[in-house]
Amino acid sequence: MVQGNMVRIVLALLALTAAGALRAQAVTAADGAALFQQHCASCHGGQVAKAPPVSLLQIMSASSILRAMEHGVMQEQAAGLTAEQRRLLAEHLTGQQLGDTVAVQPAPQCDAKLAAFDFDAPPDALGWGVSHDNRRYFSPGMAGLTADDLPALELKWAFAFPDAIRARSQPVTGGGALYVGSQNGTVYALEQTTGCIRWTFSTVAEVRTGIVLTPWQAGQAGNPLLFFGDLVGNVYAIEARSGKLVWRDRPDDHHSLTLTAAPVLYQGRLYVPMSSLEVTAAADPTYACCTFRGGVAVYDALTGSKQWVGYTIDEAPRVVGKNAVGTERIAPSGAPVWGTPSIDAKRGLMYVGTGENYSSPANDTSDAILALSLKDGSIVWRQQMTAGDAWNMGCETDEKINCPPENGPDYDFGAATILATTSDGKDLVLAGQKSGEVFGLDPDQEGKILWRRKLGRGGIQGGVHFGMAVDGDTLYVPMSDFDGGPRWPGVAKPGMYAVDIRTGKTLWYAPAETGICGEREFCQPGLSAAASAMEGAVIGGAMDGHLRAYSSKDGSILWDIDTAATVATLDGGKAHGGSIGGAAGAVLSGGMLYVNSGYGIYFHMPGNVLLAYGLPKAK
Repeated sequence: MVQGNMVRIVLALLALTAAGALRAQAVTAADGAALFQQHCASCHGGQVAKAPPVSLLQIMSASSILRAMEHGVMQEQAAGLTAEQRRLLAEHLTGQQLGDTVAVQPAPQCDAKLAAFDFDAPPDALGWGVSHDNRRYFSPGMAGLTADDLPALELKWAFAFPDAIRARSQPVTGGGALYVGSQNGTVYALEQTTGCIRWTFSTVAEVRTGIVLTPWQAGQAGNPLLFFGDLVGNVYAIEARSGKLVWRDRPDDHHSLTLTAAPVLYQGRLYVPMSSLEVTAAADPTYACCTFRGGVAVYDALTGSKQWVGYTIDEAPRVVGKNAVGTERIAPSGAPVWGTPSIDAKRGLMYVGTGENYSSPANDTSDAILALSLKDGSIVWRQQMTAGDAWNMGCETDEKINCPPENGPDYDFGAATILATTSDGKDLVLAGQKSGEVFGLDPDQEGKILWRRKLGRGGIQGGVHFGMAVDGDTLYVPMSDFDGGPRWPGVAKPGMYAVDIRTGKTLWYAPAETGICGEREFCQPGLSAAASAMEGAVIGGAMDGHLRAYSSKDGSILWDIDTAATVATLDGGKAHGGSIGGAAGAVLSGGMLYVNSGYGIYFHMPGNVLLAYGLPKAK
């Protein structure tokens, strides 16, 4: 009897404890919401131009927001809050518990020898697109590999990104180091062959852009810089040898500004493409949609002095009406640039692709290829592929209050433009759209369409999503075709395509393997990540986690590795790969192949690992 009473007492205590925990959680959530309304809403509710909106804060990590309040740009504003209040705010804004993330110990620090900067090892690539024309072709001299080497590649080391569910910053190599950004806002300098850490640099928010490194001649000493952007619109220049900040700026005052694409460094100037997350804020019927317009900001690379901004919409947005609940409608807006520009020095132009308009009426520079002057950013010519495309996240709500009457189809040009020259000597601007189409344009005839080919079905996540590659007369086109439904009719055709740039004719098509996902959640077969070309092959990362090398001759698979697996990492622990997505394609340098795995966003498999592959040591 006594034992039974004790059991009942214990159960009662457990019930009380559980109820108390639930009440504590409710109080915590309420406290976070109250703190936001009291201390943050007046700025982050859209009233202050430079303050990121809630929609942008919600996709940051809790630790990034906490770090901004304790050591970053929000330190002054958060000075009156206690440590516990700052923690509650970070958890409320992101929906994450700071204790939920698994602590990851840093990889080993480099010893003095491995930490030394090597001026005899200048960077192979000039930027994200490898060269200023964005062909993404790694020559045998750059790669140190050919297609015949690929089947022998083995994992040399794996680096775990702490506090991350995605890895989408394309690395760059130089000075004996590999430089890469991460979701928690840290930029790492890793020794290229071993992965040990030379130094780290902390930013305000996630670094999803590729990293750009100042070139130099072998043996030439100097102070090379790294350039990149973060999720809340800051562009940085830091020292490649030490990670010391040189300059930082926000190229536009718009509160929803974000930098998604790697900048371009050319003749001492840094060209920074500007995108926005205002398309998400428009889901709120009380949000006055929309005021952002895309563009490219240009800086003196050494000093950070902003030279000019070339906007994709000439006309400043103005009030054009009200929505159904009385909120102002503002237009024209949108036409973001979320791909790296290609540089045409001969014509004094750069070529960018634009996204949809955010509000109605749509204008003639959305879903277009624009030629902007390298002198002042003015629009020299425009070629619009999809007219009347106005769309925002209000179209995905039940009420559709802020949805423009056009309602999409949201056919951005997310993939970077490519400037290529055929074997006949003809220059072309190549472009791939989320509609699943690819285009060949004539730069000498104001972007006249020489050919266009519909390869995939298309959709919000592609179609052609983040980047193509060119080797000679062959254009490699990775196809996602993730979205279906009535807005994107037709049969999905994910996989890798090879297209003759002279005619637009399909040379071969390697369909994505559709039966390997099994029970994996958020696993899809399409190719979303940027492609990388090399001698004899093209490399594509898929949403099913596989990294594959396709023969340039016929598309047959030369090498296939499943990166969505658990691997031992340099910190002595383990990390897990996932979908391969975003603009972070495979990088080849000095006989090594590097790739990020993990794209835990938009219903894709999360992961947090950088993988380094190389050839076995000779016996």
